[in-house]
Amino acid sequence: MNRITSTGLCLVIALVLALPVRADGARVAVPLSFDNYYTYEEVGRALEALHQAYPKLTRLDVAGHSDEGRAIWCLTVNNPATGAELEKPAVYADGNIHGNEIQGGEVCLYLLNELLTRYGKNPEITRLVDTRCFYVVPVVNPDGRHHFFADPGSHSNNRSLRYPLDDDRDGLVDEDYPDDLDGDGNICTMRRRDPFGTHRTHPEDPRLMVRVKPGEKAEWIMLGSEGIDNDGDGRVNEDAEGYLDPNRNWGYDWMPAYVQSGSGPYPFAGRGLRELAAFIEARPNINMAWTFHNFGGMYLRGPSAKSQGEYPPEDVAVYDYIGKQAEKITPGYRYMLGWRDLYETYGDSGEWLAMTQGAYVLVGELYASEEESFNKPSAERKVDPDYESGAMFGDDAARTLERLRFNDNLAGGELYQAWRAFKHPQYGDIEIGGWVKMSTRLPPPFLLRQMLHRNAAAVLFSARQTPEVGLEIAAVEPAGGGLHRVTVRLSNPAAMPSMTAHARRVELYPQDTLTLAGSGVKVIAGGRVTNPASGEVDFVDHRPEVQFLTVPGFSRVEHQFLVSGKGQAVVTYTSRHAGVRRANVQIP
Repeated sequence: MNRITSTGLCLVIALVLALPVRADGARVAVPLSFDNYYTYEEVGRALEALHQAYPKLTRLDVAGHSDEGRAIWCLTVNNPATGAELEKPAVYADGNIHGNEIQGGEVCLYLLNELLTRYGKNPEITRLVDTRCFYVVPVVNPDGRHHFFADPGSHSNNRSLRYPLDDDRDGLVDEDYPDDLDGDGNICTMRRRDPFGTHRTHPEDPRLMVRVKPGEKAEWIMLGSEGIDNDGDGRVNEDAEGYLDPNRNWGYDWMPAYVQSGSGPYPFAGRGLRELAAFIEARPNINMAWTFHNFGGMYLRGPSAKSQGEYPPEDVAVYDYIGKQAEKITPGYRYMLGWRDLYETYGDSGEWLAMTQGAYVLVGELYASEEESFNKPSAERKVDPDYESGAMFGDDAARTLERLRFNDNLAGGELYQAWRAFKHPQYGDIEIGGWVKMSTRLPPPFLLRQMLHRNAAAVLFSARQTPEVGLEIAAVEPAGGGLHRVTVRLSNPAAMPSMTAHARRVELYPQDTLTLAGSGVKVIAGGRVTNPASGEVDFVDHRPEVQFLTVPGFSRVEHQFLVSGKGQAVVTYTSRHAGVRRANVQIP
């Protein structure tokens, strides 16, 4: 029979009391569960639980605070026993920059859970944690996530920063939010009977409305989202939170509101964005970044605006390699050029990361409504473009009917609120119904885990493609006249170079350096070996002991030092994005 001493009992009690507790009183355990969505408060407790379970591999930081004072958490994963974090290539991942796009936070938590719970068990995960650093910010917009869960809403509101703005220019700020008129926790859609309206009931399902064709008799007029005229100006729901779009307010290629809706009064007007940007800038080793949104099933690369021009071809080749692999990892997702294949944006975080930090950046638009399928695998869906339902972004009637069948037969009817009568103070007799808050942009929980795993796997694949520069002393040879020739080989089996072509083009920061130093030796000449077969060297003009270079992806470079003297010397390679490598060399 096992016995617990009084000291041991105290320790057990202390550990139990230290376990993070969810807002509903349930304990957040490691490994994390991904059968539902975490509230903002639960995300914080999940990060605390991971940090407590793996204190030697993690550091939990506050990367900033929101406009309402909530913490923006970053959990850093790094093994200090294998090197300092700033001396390793780093991957940055964030989510939930738009408050309603919550599953980006879940991808980040899943990624952290994979890295930590499988460390020491899975060889590739172990290697990545030992050789790379991961900065993960699950919730960029804490206020938006908090209010998305805590307040009545739709799948599209609580998106903005909580930055007071007078959207309707009446001298008041944020005074006319949507209203949960029927008290069910959802902001649905209002409709009113009107034979001269815009929609009619679909003959196959009374829940669905379709736009009338010219000459057809209507049944309904759509009145927009559930709400009333709170400020008495004759309009409904025209001045909700913000609107300052947190992905249009970053300090690169920012445009004012008349060009870019939601851009805010000036770049980095949002407190949390400003502080998070400073946090990122203090981590210059980031060379791959993922920022997760919803929805559409896309991986987007920049440029985000046509006016910027195309990226250098060397960078496009890297994006293509990672993006096309991500498509295979996540079937149904499309790798796309943002401005050309979707739409133009200005002042977004991805472009700021790419253009000011020299990182490769992919924007993951998570989930597509096509995943809500209720059809035979071989069936071809008939699209009727003349009958747009208006219930979903461009969904036609046939697609929306299928989604309704999915709701009825796979989601227990929980995604759609049937129409019901309501007496509206301004509109009179209306009906309220439609897709509920936890629908449309969000997969139901039973579809969640596979989406998280595949997207986390795409991040891990990109982590394997961060520069993995090896330093080798290829040769130490007599050169005559008491001199020796030291040849150094730098190899990189990964796709990413040690510096983006954009960063080199605009001289965003200094190139990598290669140095040789020792108390008994002096570097007389040196440079890049341009032809290893013939031994041709492009010698530098000044300070040959410090050579500037970039190591390409899937390639190698050789440099040479011509030295006098003898004794021990150290060759050091230093790169902002590829880390630090050192090798000892004996000059005979």
